[in-house]
Amino acid sequence: MTLHSIVIQKLLSTNAHLGRRVVADHFKIYTYGIRNEKAIIDSDKTLICLRNAANFIAHMARDKKARFLFVNTNPLFDEIVEQMTKKIGLYSPRDSIMWRMGGFLTNSFSPKKFRSRNKKVCFGPIQPPDCVVVLDSERKSSVILEADRLQVPIVALVDSNMPWEYYKKIAYPIPANDSVQFVYLFCNLITKTILLEQKKLKALKGDAAKEEPVENTKQIEQSESESKVSPSIDELLVVPYQNLAPPPYDIVEIKQLLEKLVIVKFNGTLGNPVGFSGPKSAIEVCNGLTSLDLIVNQVESLNSKYGCHIPLVLMNSTRTHDDTLKVLGKYARLSVDIHPFSLESLDDQNSEDKSSTSEDASAFLSLMKSGTLDVLLSQGKEYVHVISSDNSAAAIDPNILNHLIQNKIEYCMEVTPTASTYMRNSLANQRQGRFQLREITQNPSKHLMEEFKFIDTRSLWVNLKTIKRLVDTDALKVENLSIAKLFDQAIGIIVPQSRFVPLNATSDMLLLQSDLYSSSEGILVRNAARDNPVNPSIELGPEFEKVSDFLSRFKSIPSIAGLESLKVIGDVWFGADVTLKGRVRIVAKPGQKLEIPDGVVLENKEISDPADI
Repeated sequence: MTLHSIVIQKLLSTNAHLGRRVVADHFKIYTYGIRNEKAIIDSDKTLICLRNAANFIAHMARDKKARFLFVNTNPLFDEIVEQMTKKIGLYSPRDSIMWRMGGFLTNSFSPKKFRSRNKKVCFGPIQPPDCVVVLDSERKSSVILEADRLQVPIVALVDSNMPWEYYKKIAYPIPANDSVQFVYLFCNLITKTILLEQKKLKALKGDAAKEEPVENTKQIEQSESESKVSPSIDELLVVPYQNLAPPPYDIVEIKQLLEKLVIVKFNGTLGNPVGFSGPKSAIEVCNGLTSLDLIVNQVESLNSKYGCHIPLVLMNSTRTHDDTLKVLGKYARLSVDIHPFSLESLDDQNSEDKSSTSEDASAFLSLMKSGTLDVLLSQGKEYVHVISSDNSAAAIDPNILNHLIQNKIEYCMEVTPTASTYMRNSLANQRQGRFQLREITQNPSKHLMEEFKFIDTRSLWVNLKTIKRLVDTDALKVENLSIAKLFDQAIGIIVPQSRFVPLNATSDMLLLQSDLYSSSEGILVRNAARDNPVNPSIELGPEFEKVSDFLSRFKSIPSIAGLESLKVIGDVWFGADVTLKGRVRIVAKPGQKLEIPDGVVLENKEISDPADI
């Protein structure tokens, strides 16, 4: 008998596999089916979720020395929870009853007392927890709502009839029947996990104490005390987009929301690598519109729809400034207030035509220190949305702005899962949690994707009052531009992959100009007919490298809504109304011209000769 089968038998003995009579649609991924009018929960998936939750709790206990809050309202579990908290050092006779307190996370930061039917409840913590563990989530849905509002990760037992509006807020759901036997098993797992991490920490401290000289003891104690109150400098709370509350429905309230926003668009990159003489933002990407057209149309649409005033600041390099000024004339009739700036610090980006984070940061800081910040604050602006020159699919989203204002977030980074992360665990991308900054990359190269979980879309939201405070204290410097060091409230938001489409090669142009994307009010909209949320992988040979060559080799852009991957090498020419599906590879032999006929459908084909079509 294998170890896996022994563990599964242990789970079955706790009746963890017995669900309810009602099965919610989102819970069906965890079930085998129905037996005796009850849902049968897949024990293998319960075990996977248990491991994920245990890894998260271990990570919190190891790296953050986190404050855990265990929530229980079932009297049958009292003794189990009490024994667990005693073993891991969280039990206090004075506050022991707090483990049955229910949800008072958002009431106040000061101690309060409440009286229930059974006993007096004392709520004593003056700081919110770093992790909430809910043992009977069906009874205490209010705790889930409050913890989600405070952006506190939740680990919870979930049953088959749990509503979606509560389930989606749980970072680490564990599908199981909350029997006494399973709760005991779960609490025992938590106890051993935390005790193991505490043992490792003690061993590390013991080794460090032996190596450090005696005279540095005071410095060590001081640094340890500081680390207890300061957050980890390489972590970021990442929140799924679907967890955000919708913005107000009232048009007046949305107008007041948008009046607090200003858009800063980087526009310092030339189109040299794709043979385009001019700013990259002037290349047509979708429906005959350029990336600059898209962002201007978004601002104009919001201003017209809600009667608000969102200014657009363009940060040009000296090489793109004159050409951009010529383009701006066509926006004269639109209700958009555009402010172009020419910054020399952006000129070096064009040496290899790759936007440098430090150069963007330097240019942004120069703008903020030039007096523009004071002007924006005097106009009632509170947040700046900074958009990279590389991303053509960036969206001005009132949902995100509303979330930042409601939760007083100072810094927000939009991220999207890498293709490898999504394929490994698409469900994990729908849950919030803390991730290492080293797990987020700004370079979406294919050979690096296995090393990272998220891609930084280079769309940032920053609180202007926080920037003002940092500027006034001279703390805002390029060499000191650390998220955790500068911003007390920093988060990442997982946006759909359709919001990150960089324009770095003609293969990206094929994605954007195909039927995979269309535009509505300046926002790129993905084709709903495509089931795969990941964009197709497209590799075009050097014959397609320049924009002019690319456009001349296509009578019309092929339909790629059903495409998984495309590789084209050699002298290949595409007819009109071509459809590509599945995996397609087209390789023309040296010296041969290979023409793809009009109206042909290529699905899962390798073509090296006209006879293969």
